Amino acid sequence: MKPPRAAPRPRQSATHMPATVILEPAGRCCWDEPVNITVHGLTPGQRVTLRASLRDEKGAHFRAHARYCADDGGELDLARAPALGGSFAGLEPMGLIWALEPEKPFWRFLKRDVQTPFAVELEVLEGHEPEPQRVLGPEPQRVLGRVVHERYFLPPGVRREPVRAGRVRATLFLPPGMGPFPGVIDLFGSGGSLCEYRASLLSGHGFAVLALAYFRFEDLPEYLNDVHLEYFEEAVDFMLQHPKVKGPNIGLLGFSKGGDLCLSMASFLKGITATVLINSCVANTITPLHYKDMTIPSLGNDLGKHTITESGLMDCVNIWNNPLEEPDHRSLIPLEKAQGPFLFIVGKDDHNWKSEFYAHIASAWLQAHGKDRPQIIYYPGAGHCIDPPYFPPRIASVHAFLGQAMFFGGEPGAHSKAQVDAWQQIQTFFHKHLDGKKSVKHSKI
Repeated sequence: MKPPRAAPRPRQSATHMPATVILEPAGRCCWDEPVNITVHGLTPGQRVTLRASLRDEKGAHFRAHARYCADDGGELDLARAPALGGSFAGLEPMGLIWALEPEKPFWRFLKRDVQTPFAVELEVLEGHEPEPQRVLGPEPQRVLGRVVHERYFLPPGVRREPVRAGRVRATLFLPPGMGPFPGVIDLFGSGGSLCEYRASLLSGHGFAVLALAYFRFEDLPEYLNDVHLEYFEEAVDFMLQHPKVKGPNIGLLGFSKGGDLCLSMASFLKGITATVLINSCVANTITPLHYKDMTIPSLGNDLGKHTITESGLMDCVNIWNNPLEEPDHRSLIPLEKAQGPFLFIVGKDDHNWKSEFYAHIASAWLQAHGKDRPQIIYYPGAGHCIDPPYFPPRIASVHAFLGQAMFFGGEPGAHSKAQVDAWQQIQTFFHKHLDGKKSVKHSKI
């Protein structure tokens, strides 16, 4: 006869828990803002484990945990207390957020609908277990305190306006107030579709931001073939004609493939005076680029040069040809035609392509043509996918378009710190350069 199963420990009511989790700001905040986490009601020196968890819009589960000891007063302040191990170690006040990892391997942390928040459950567990148990076993760690923290992506007062103007497929985010506001067009990479989270968060800092799709969205092309710059020119014109956008120029923000498209826009189109590139190439990549009667071929590559990491991930950093060598020099984008400055954000551990090398090429090229040297910020330990602050670092994930598990590079702690600094650098750059009065009056072609 089998012994009777032990009844599971009842779920504790938050009102009867011995510990209280205090958040500042309380309740909810924007995703790119830090939150201070403290725990009251512990005993002096008490050992506890803090755990964070959330589910994304597709139901995927993300978790992080870290072990701590309370101070002599029975309080735990993550701004002062170092983590003793777990998902991270050391003084990391936001570690429970940026260290969130998916239960499903290589599942990308992505906000698809910026109009809804993510709810992060924070729990205080008794003791130092090697890893918090994920199912109720006979002896689960006792929950001492619990709170739900909402992190939103549409800052207070920011207006979201879908844009279907001519061929342009985009979403415009406008800050609160009368305006007009400095304008920015935001482009993502070769995964396609329409990504809004960076534009919505940036708009909360005083910018009118257009998140622009260019393939794999609605009636846009399904594949990235034969890109025509006239489409992006329509988007620039839309922004410059919008009554809430402060002219006479706008800025560009591009990541990965979106970065070299921004370089081409800055080089050939009028009305652009500041361009930020996040881990981008200085040559046209993936597909030929057309504008009027001009074509820039794509940079050559050899997929046979890819490697496979010990974890079975594809590493493509060495597949691209050198754009300074024949015949690939024809794929170089003529940066010297651009109006206004450049800011290159470079992850020194980028394994998608050689972003540091490309930034060096841009600097030498511009100076050789009598132009100002671009601003380049290098981030040691940062990989390819530099997102806004506190996004879990995307070291590896399944590429949205290729369907392959890719290694993008980066050490989680260093990458997370790079995201915080880069976000501030981007805002400072745009605020500095989008308030000028000088306009580019003529297209360069």
